[in-house]
Amino acid sequence: MRKFLNEFKEFINRGNVMDLAVGVIIGGAFTSIVTALTTSIINPLISVVAGGGADAISGLVVPGTDIDFGAFIGACINFLIVAFVVFLLVKAVNKAQNLGEKLTGKEEEAPAAVPTCPFCLEEVKEGATRCPHCAAAFGAPAKAE
Repeated sequence: MRKFLNEFKEFINRGNVMDLAVGVIIGGAFTSIVTALTTSIINPLISVVAGGGADAISGLVVPGTDIDFGAFIGACINFLIVAFVVFLLVKAVNKAQNLGEKLTGKEEEAPAAVPTCPFCLEEVKEGATRCPHCAAAFGAPAKAE
């Protein structure tokens, strides 16, 4: 049972699980924006175009008609609040993971420096005496003439 829990803990601590959770939450919040746009603004406009009468379009100016910009703006504000809270949660989780790595001594090692050509600054395999990009000679000391 302990091994199972340790495996589950490793699974949860992976970055892709957190990314998936954020995607699902943001997707759910964005759904409310699309729903509010279609039901409050687009559908009333379609009913006007489809023969609902010219007086139905007066909702753009006169309150109390079918078109409701407030519902759409409210959905946008709710989305921004949810996105901000998710951002704060992800930031806190990342900070906690970094602190945990520092405490356990599992800091990532810096990658080894990749040798580059001093002339064209392209990547060169270690031990090469000529650059494969510009054919400049380097690595070995130049012969005196």
